[in-house]
Amino acid sequence: MKIHGKTAAEIFECVRTLVQSGQCPPGQVLPSVRDLSESLGINRNTVAVAYRRLVTTGIATAQGRLGTIIRSQSALGEQEGAQAGTPLIDLASGNPNPAWLPDLRTALTERPWQPRLYGEPIVNTGLEAFIRQWCAPDCPVSFEIDLTHGAVDAIERLLNAYLMPGDKVAVESPCFLSSINLLRTAGLQAVGVPLDSEGMRADGLEAALAKGAQAVILTPRAHNPTGCSLSEKRARVLSRVLDKHPHVLVVVDDHFALLSNAPYYSVISRNASRWALVRSFSKAFGPDVRVAAVASDAATSRQLRIRLASGTSWVSHLLQDMIEGALSRVDTAKLMGKAKIDYVRRRETLQAALQAQGIPFAAHGDGLNLWLPLQENDVTAALALARQGWLVRHGEIFSVQEPVRGLRITTSSIEPESCRQLALHIRSSLKETPADSTLPL
Repeated sequence: MKIHGKTAAEIFECVRTLVQSGQCPPGQVLPSVRDLSESLGINRNTVAVAYRRLVTTGIATAQGRLGTIIRSQSALGEQEGAQAGTPLIDLASGNPNPAWLPDLRTALTERPWQPRLYGEPIVNTGLEAFIRQWCAPDCPVSFEIDLTHGAVDAIERLLNAYLMPGDKVAVESPCFLSSINLLRTAGLQAVGVPLDSEGMRADGLEAALAKGAQAVILTPRAHNPTGCSLSEKRARVLSRVLDKHPHVLVVVDDHFALLSNAPYYSVISRNASRWALVRSFSKAFGPDVRVAAVASDAATSRQLRIRLASGTSWVSHLLQDMIEGALSRVDTAKLMGKAKIDYVRRRETLQAALQAQGIPFAAHGDGLNLWLPLQENDVTAALALARQGWLVRHGEIFSVQEPVRGLRITTSSIEPESCRQLALHIRSSLKETPADSTLPL
């Protein structure tokens, strides 16, 4: 195995090519940073940056004194969800609060039983009417409606419809865990676009498109992990950028639409040719309700329907019946209204506690998570918090190419009386953490 290159990018591409060609198999230990820098005649920091990128993109794993090791490319990365059996207070799951999930059995039993057979329409008429009315203000005049098995399933099917392995996809950095894993398993290259308080940065998107990105996945509000939402001004600028690239598929993942407190600002122009707006029911009705609505242009809809045709994998009409019935109930609307208020209350209580300790956080957030940007080593901070009884996510696992430092805290079920104690423990954990040269979000 011969590694060559003078820049971090060249070393990264060399190792990736060796892995893809089988010349660098899973379990292979890469040369130490010192040894490779000496053999290539370059600075150690250059090799360190290349190795860190190999780790954050899932090609390798850092094993401390054992070195940097090539990982199996069939292995899944870290997953969203609760940690079974943990004795820690789990603030890492990304889950909604079970108290605010409606009992969908009632909605199903109130509807008359109607068997469906092969060849029938794959979307309930009543549910399609609700989705069309829901999405119409945010879509070009002409669009089609489809259902998929959740938002991640929708994005996977959309990308598979248009892209080939090796194609580049522009995503937010930090990025949603499931999107990172999806792109890795599909053999697609994620191109990270930085965020700020107004959402995806236009200059970063321009750069990603200049690098040849064939698709863009964008979160308009309640971005996971940071909680940020697009401003109206930023959405207009991004729309103008995308208008210059009509061949690029634009996927808008509005996963928190039913519960969001932020206004929706569209990046999809009236002249867009390849686009999809994805809205999930999973945050409001529970992750086990694997259903998402997809509004898209007619050509994209045809591509989706090829993969959702009767006899293959249409969304169960029993699930559709439950969702349609729940949406028509007054008590469901009241429950979702209470959920929105409660999620804001818990988030704001923690924010006040953090502010009292002088700990910065991403303000004006939405969704189920709160983001703490750090200049310190976030892995060390997360481990320090674990020793004090708290389980949170560190930023490295959300990184795309360039590492992002921070902590993600799921606030949906945090007890308000625990917020002050958590803030104190975060402050003490940061004091234990050595400084890192990486800038925060």
